[in-house]
Amino acid sequence: MAIKVLYVEDEIFLGKIVFETLTSRGFDVLMETDGGKVMDAYARYQPDICVLDIMLPNKNGMDIATEIRAAHPDLPIIFLTAKTQTEDVIRGFKAGGNDYIRKPFSMEELIVRMENALKNTSREAESGTEQPVMIGKFCFDSNRQLLVLNSENRKLSFRETELLRYLTLNTNLVIQRKDLLNYIWGNDSFFNSRNLDVYITKLRGYLKEDPNLQIITIKGVGYRFVTG
Repeated sequence: MAIKVLYVEDEIFLGKIVFETLTSRGFDVLMETDGGKVMDAYARYQPDICVLDIMLPNKNGMDIATEIRAAHPDLPIIFLTAKTQTEDVIRGFKAGGNDYIRKPFSMEELIVRMENALKNTSREAESGTEQPVMIGKFCFDSNRQLLVLNSENRKLSFRETELLRYLTLNTNLVIQRKDLLNYIWGNDSFFNSRNLDVYITKLRGYLKEDPNLQIITIKGVGYRFVTG
């Protein structure tokens, strides 16, 4: 069965090139040009991956990603944008994007990024069973993507789960930043590096209820996860 791509782009010429190329590579593509109509298209089409421009009429791509992420926490979302500021990249990841490609881009790059995002989603679905483990005061259930404290459940995203799992497996050890990036995203690109910063900040916030748990930044090297 072909992979279903919801592609949102209001530049008609670029959209036609991307649509035709993806279709020729065997993808099933639904293209939408109006940001205000995307959520209806999403509900109707039920895509496997979303490729979103950011600057769109009626609703921007970041707002769309936030809505999609609320409905489907693990659906891969890739942003396409002419924005070049680091703050824009970080905002995109905070809105729920898995990857961020700056215009102009090559179709080969887009397809590789899509395949990588889909591969990570498949890895989640095929992951084996692991027993919940205690991390300080927390119970971490990687299979159910839950972090539990005093019977209160926090649902983690797939990448939050993978990050905490890697940190837990390497407790009190120095973790190379590039190793962490390659484990979670499959490469250590600038965009994924900025994404990692966002996820590290999120995990620190989740774990702050136990002061004995610390994700320590080792400048120029990586991190160390200290549990006591």
